Amino acid sequence: MIIFLFFYAIFVANAAEVIRSVEVKCMTRRCSRGGPAVGYPFWLRDRQPECCGAREIPGFELFCDDKKKTVLRLPNSIVNLSVRHIDYQAHRIDLYDPDHCVLNKLPYLNLSDSAPLRLFNPQSLMEVVLFSRLTDKGLEKNIVPCLSIKVIPAVDQLNTTFLVGYSRISDVTRIPMKLHDNIYDGRLGSEDMDYEIQLSWHHLVCHNQREQGQRCSLNFQINQEETYCNLDSTHRDGTKKRAAVVVLMVVFIAIFAVGIYYLFYHSDKVKENQEKIERFLENYRNLKPSRFSYSDIKRMTNQFREKLGLGGYGPVFKGRLANDVLVAVKLLDNFKGNGEEFINEVGAMARIHHVNVVRLVGFCAEGNKRALVYEYMPNDSIEKFIFATKNGNRFLSWEKLYDIALAIAKGIEYLHQGCEQQILHFDIKPHNILLDNSFIPQISDFGLAKLFSKEQSVVSVTTARGTIGFIAPEVLSGNFGNVSHKSDVYSYGMMLLEIVGGRKITDDLMENTGQVYFPVWVYNCLDRGEEMGISVDNEGHAKTARRLAIVGLWSSNGIQQTVLQ
Repeated sequence: MIIFLFFYAIFVANAAEVIRSVEVKCMTRRCSRGGPAVGYPFWLRDRQPECCGAREIPGFELFCDDKKKTVLRLPNSIVNLSVRHIDYQAHRIDLYDPDHCVLNKLPYLNLSDSAPLRLFNPQSLMEVVLFSRLTDKGLEKNIVPCLSIKVIPAVDQLNTTFLVGYSRISDVTRIPMKLHDNIYDGRLGSEDMDYEIQLSWHHLVCHNQREQGQRCSLNFQINQEETYCNLDSTHRDGTKKRAAVVVLMVVFIAIFAVGIYYLFYHSDKVKENQEKIERFLENYRNLKPSRFSYSDIKRMTNQFREKLGLGGYGPVFKGRLANDVLVAVKLLDNFKGNGEEFINEVGAMARIHHVNVVRLVGFCAEGNKRALVYEYMPNDSIEKFIFATKNGNRFLSWEKLYDIALAIAKGIEYLHQGCEQQILHFDIKPHNILLDNSFIPQISDFGLAKLFSKEQSVVSVTTARGTIGFIAPEVLSGNFGNVSHKSDVYSYGMMLLEIVGGRKITDDLMENTGQVYFPVWVYNCLDRGEEMGISVDNEGHAKTARRLAIVGLWSSNGIQQTVLQ
């Protein structure tokens, strides 16, 4: 497993590198550490892809020479000039001649206004007109060593009409030259001839896109007025497809890795739970409940045909034993709990023999398949009968409700005092009170139960147990201390209040009361002598309802020490 995770980490790292490569390959590059940074619209041959620059416009391709100098070949010429600096904000590139004789290459320049690269000519620069040869010795100012000719600067004292009649070998070339005092006093030397040629380029529309953080893998076109760009859909779509494939692969591998990890982890947990259950069953071999195979479970439920309901740990199905006795079979979900619910229920109910506690007929523990088999209760739970109908009538009379409440109290008292060990149920509520053919209540669902010695007065719990609305405060929060049998008494009291009120205690608002907490509403009604909105036929029924309500309030407020008090 560790080896798999190691190789998975390597794969994810490589995949991330592939995704990042689209960005990384268009980062600025240099020929040397001190060389100019090359970025859009320029691109560096052999170090950047063509798509990183204005690839279809001549003059934006740079390369590194043998001396690691950054070199630009001027458009439509064979002239190579070294790059000293690129100012991307001002759209200016500074060039110089590595042979220190840039004037020798001026005749080959083609720097018209419509060219991609043009002369950079702000106010800080002036134009100097150079002729190949001068015949008037009086105007000669200096000799250009690399050309062996003399030059005259075109300053204010010299206009173009003055030059008419001079023979020249080549055309006049205009270049921008930085202002220098030597131009005016005639002291031009070789160091002055080694000046920079400053060129500029159009403000490309795509430049705005790059300033917004977008890559410019673009296709450029030029006309006489402007340079504009269109997205290169082929490159863009290809990049997106490659990135999408990589992302899908990463997601697939991640899901596969989680699945493998969960499979190994879950298998170990299942094996551990099975061993724990088998040890428990070995210790309780003499228990009365029968042990069924999983085949027996499927046969008695007719392949799980009739579903009775869904509990907290799995579905419940109706079944029939070989002697035609009806049973309820609860399948325990293997993905919930760790086997503790099964052990709790079997361990608790195997010791219980009381008319008001449902009887455990048997169980199944075969591999990771577990089930509990109970006697069947045809009338389901009391929850079906305590809520009033639309006309306010109840399904059960107040005498029957009183008998049921008393019988439940006897069953809880038996759990606390009548067994070899004390049993705390932790989930007393109407849903877990089943009714047989004669509407005799039986306490069920011992999945949260806890057994402890009678000599102990309290027991500690690590997590909250039970159903919201019925959980005692000391159980709901571990900060309140240890718990005792009073936790079940509290739940019993809340159940009585729900029976009397005829509606769920978890309702947010009670009709015509404005009270949120249900016991407070019941108390206020009793204290003021008001009706609780329940249907009573005579004064005797009203007294019964009030008696149940008072017992419910006592129980839920810890006034009673035992449930039968």
